[in-house]
Amino acid sequence: MNSIDAISHIAVGVTDMDRSLAFYCDVLGLHVSLDTEEELPAFGGGDSQKRRACYLRWREGAHETFIVLDQQLSRAPFGECPTLFQVGTHHWGFWVENIDGIVERAEAAGVPIIARPGDADTLLYGEPSGGTCRSAFLRDPDGNVVQLDQRG
Repeated sequence: MNSIDAISHIAVGVTDMDRSLAFYCDVLGLHVSLDTEEELPAFGGGDSQKRRACYLRWREGAHETFIVLDQQLSRAPFGECPTLFQVGTHHWGFWVENIDGIVERAEAAGVPIIARPGDADTLLYGEPSGGTCRSAFLRDPDGNVVQLDQRG
């Protein structure tokens, strides 16, 4: 039986690439593995779309998950960020090693902090109860909710 091995990537539309890169790279610590302009075919009809795409990684490797930030160049950005807990992808989380340091960098950069680091039972991570994880919630420059998690 075919199965899923891992998440390949998460694509995030942004309104201002440089502002988003400052958040994802300078605050969160990701690095740009590719910064390019691409012409994408029309999916489902319509015109092709030109975009600036920045591929961000925390670790190199053929099967490592990555994030693609894309800024539309053929038209103005459109749409709104999902609200936490609404239908659809309403946030994503990163495992981190120094949650306090990242939150300090975020505060210094003026990033909105939704929830400061706090402890949660590992049951909330789909694991057996009794362990501890610390979590914090931030907003990226376009308002997307980003969760940071650190093992206790």
